[in-house]
Amino acid sequence: MSSTLNPYLTFPGTAREAMEFYRDVFGGELTVTTFAEFGLSDVPNPEHVMHARLDTSAGYVLMASDTAPGVTMTPGSAITISISGDDADALGAYWAALAAAGTVTLAFERQMWGDEFGMLTDRFGIDWMINVAATAGADG
Repeated sequence: MSSTLNPYLTFPGTAREAMEFYRDVFGGELTVTTFAEFGLSDVPNPEHVMHARLDTSAGYVLMASDTAPGVTMTPGSAITISISGDDADALGAYWAALAAAGTVTLAFERQMWGDEFGMLTDRFGIDWMINVAATAGADG
């Protein structure tokens, strides 16, 4: 039996917007279910997202929800999502889309270890690290 580890993000009422944004960035199939659709229509904000899942063609799975009634949250305080690989075009496109309206904390450029790497916080307060592995024979 295999298992997977997937980031699960919580938002203060913006989960649908955030997940639609991430679908636009990464592509893929997004499913969204509200608290009301789970039979919880008597809670505050029953239209908020109880569970969302984005499955991408690259094999990424990202899950999210809005904060459950009665739960306090602090956006982005304990998670950074890291994406790495050798497809410079795809990873560069992800970087550009995530950085739009976000805050770059480390420019996406060649680093001392030879990879192209950057860090940013997107417009929803989520921290990201993108790393493009240096190809063999690349200038160091």
